[in-house]
Amino acid sequence: MLISVAIIFVGLVIFIFKYVFGSSGPNPFETDSREPLKKMVHDRKEKNKVLKQGFLASKVPDNLDAIIIGSGVGGLGLAVLLAKVGKKVLVLEQHDRAGGCCHTFTEKGFEFDVGIHYIGDLLDHKPFRCMLDQMTNGQLQWEPLDNPFDQVVLGPPENRRQYPIYSGRTRFPEELKKCFPGEEKAIDEYMRLVKKVGRGIWLLAMLKICPAPLAKFIVYTGLARRLSFFFEMAPRSLTDVVNGLTENKDLRAVFTYIFGTYGNMPKDASFSMHSLLVTHYLNGAWYPKGGATEIAYHMIPIIEKAGGAVLVRAPVNRILFNDAKEACGVSVMKGQEEIHVRAPMVISNAGIFNTYQKLLPKELQSMPAIQKQLSMMKNGEGGLSVFLGLTGTKEELGLKADNYWIFTENNFDELVVKYLNGKREESATNVPLLFVASPSAKDPTWEERSPGKSTLSLVSFANYEWFEEWKDDKATNRAHEYKELKQAFIDSILEVLLSVFPKITRDKIEYIDAGTPITNTHYIGAPKGEIYGADHGISRFSPELSATVRPQTPLKNLYLTGQDVFLCGFAGALAGALTCGSAILNRNLHLDSIGLAKKTKYVNSKLKGE
Repeated sequence: MLISVAIIFVGLVIFIFKYVFGSSGPNPFETDSREPLKKMVHDRKEKNKVLKQGFLASKVPDNLDAIIIGSGVGGLGLAVLLAKVGKKVLVLEQHDRAGGCCHTFTEKGFEFDVGIHYIGDLLDHKPFRCMLDQMTNGQLQWEPLDNPFDQVVLGPPENRRQYPIYSGRTRFPEELKKCFPGEEKAIDEYMRLVKKVGRGIWLLAMLKICPAPLAKFIVYTGLARRLSFFFEMAPRSLTDVVNGLTENKDLRAVFTYIFGTYGNMPKDASFSMHSLLVTHYLNGAWYPKGGATEIAYHMIPIIEKAGGAVLVRAPVNRILFNDAKEACGVSVMKGQEEIHVRAPMVISNAGIFNTYQKLLPKELQSMPAIQKQLSMMKNGEGGLSVFLGLTGTKEELGLKADNYWIFTENNFDELVVKYLNGKREESATNVPLLFVASPSAKDPTWEERSPGKSTLSLVSFANYEWFEEWKDDKATNRAHEYKELKQAFIDSILEVLLSVFPKITRDKIEYIDAGTPITNTHYIGAPKGEIYGADHGISRFSPELSATVRPQTPLKNLYLTGQDVFLCGFAGALAGALTCGSAILNRNLHLDSIGLAKKTKYVNSKLKGE
């Protein structure tokens, strides 16, 4: 018996070594592709020449290697990786500009970011920073946020408590201990757990890129939870873990405040998912200089240099298959005309629900393997955004390069349940969670571009069903009742904002509007208005789901990339791109990016004489 176990163990080690560390395809991280910084372009018309290239059949390159549906960072990032090894890729975007949640829009002279608020883990020579540098040839610059980078605000105006959240692996817990004397043991244990979980993320990537039989073996033998603390803690809710650490309700709230970055209230959230967000910001938080459009603006030329293209106003209405049920292209709607574009590989960054439920023929949708994947996932919570354009500089308005997380009290689970289960008219007047950020205060180029003006982006959650009856109205002219409901949300949110930021007064508001879940459906193609793709609750992190929902779909030559393949958010979507690229190129791109990061760090230290 022991001999059999030993043989199985040795075989497993060999398999892991071969498929995690072994490589056979071309490496997009082979060399450091960073170039000297070029002068930053602020002229909107010049940037739009890159970001707003409309679809025409005549613009489609010949002899494509792949088509990617959706120009969010999960799609663009993968297109860059493939372009760097000589692949000719066409990226198709249904909106009128590229970037997905990295795009911006302008109203009354104010530029608003829709999805990029702050990014972590961007210290020089960190793998994530190295990867982004390579994907933009070193042209994307990052500005650190203030420290503290987050402020947690709890309670009503008459009993409001504010807790600063600092970056720094030692400073973060030290500052918490100053706010909560006597809770040192709980804080230390919390830090130990989140760090240990973070170190176990490697197995999530491995389950998605190793051969399916090996992934299934690791899952069904129970090895996943033995090999990785990430999977050991994944079934435990955030509420369960935190409540076991302390009785202090404000400290529980501070431990859990960042749940809004993935969209599940603490009782439904996996402690493992939450830990990844906490560790993501331990070394600091950053914002792209020049705003979110800089991301797509510097990725697209790399795709074009390899012969590819990124075309907008290109709604894909179906994926094309040959008689052998192999993906062979897509159909794009141009007015009332269908234009077929062929390629030997189709990759969807449109999300698992759009891909399987809208873009596949009916007979393929019903395949048991497709239905199994759909049954394991569910739609995430709808997003609600409010955009403010203000008269005044950041100094005049009391705005800093940080974020505010404002809660009506510290009992998050009860607050969110009551809000989401309430009638829409009642919930509109009492939004319990509000994220507030000032893109203009974070961007050092803002004052040059928009002197004397400032912007705020406010984000919360809302039920898609509250707005669903108006989903078929024209996006720019929905019914009066819709506008009334939207205004009720705006009014109540504005009251909270003004109570926390005393220098912001109503007379300084030049522009204000809101985007609801059905706005998200229109502009970013989110089926239920979600901003983080498929739901990130506890079931999302079962080993079985992690091994089942992979870049390779049950249909040959059709792949998935982006948030639904790996995790939500900017970093999660890029990890999805790396994972999909690993499957296509038959090598571990996660390890390749780590290897290049180590190499560039070594070279730079030698040049400095360290």
